[in-house]
Amino acid sequence: MILLTGFEPFGRDTVNPSWLAVQLARESLQAEGFAVEAIELPCVFGESLEVLHQAISRLTPEVVVCVGLAGGRDRVSLERVAINCDDARIPDNTGQRPIDEEVIPGGPAAYFSSLPIKAALRNLQIAGIKGEISQTAGTYVCNHVFYGLMNALASRPGVRGGFVHVPYLPEQVTPEGAAPSMPLELTAEGLAVVVRTALNTPVDTKLPAGAIH
Repeated sequence: MILLTGFEPFGRDTVNPSWLAVQLARESLQAEGFAVEAIELPCVFGESLEVLHQAISRLTPEVVVCVGLAGGRDRVSLERVAINCDDARIPDNTGQRPIDEEVIPGGPAAYFSSLPIKAALRNLQIAGIKGEISQTAGTYVCNHVFYGLMNALASRPGVRGGFVHVPYLPEQVTPEGAAPSMPLELTAEGLAVVVRTALNTPVDTKLPAGAIH
């Protein structure tokens, strides 16, 4: 079983590409014969993890890929590390705005993704989809979910999980804003590539994809 998650809209946006792409990726993977479930997470500190944990307990997936929007990025971003820090620049969808709080009180400072992110990057490149290894998932609800996911999977050996950020859709970008974007179909295929790679790659590959700063 594969579990995919996306987010509801937040801030000023009326749609969230992460949820739209997750649904399309689910359809594509199901057509290939994979067992896939997709759930929409609330963009809310705390509640998002409750919904995620309930889904993991109910479905017992072997792979979990959580997906969120990173407006301003121009490619599929494979997140490397989640940090134990909530520091919200804007309130969540219920008005919560934690500052310098731990996601899990007393938890480790950070968790690394257990997805084969380097192999996934290579496969994205082979598929002609722009991708990158990202060294930060931020400190908003996306990182909150990423950290909470990896904390939950720490007690579930053999289950692989991680987080992927995706760009805006072209229709979300105004000429004045000129923000990067990616078509929905390409974003969804990028997520499907990540899932296939996770299922078919027991040990990640070595590929230079770090950051100088």
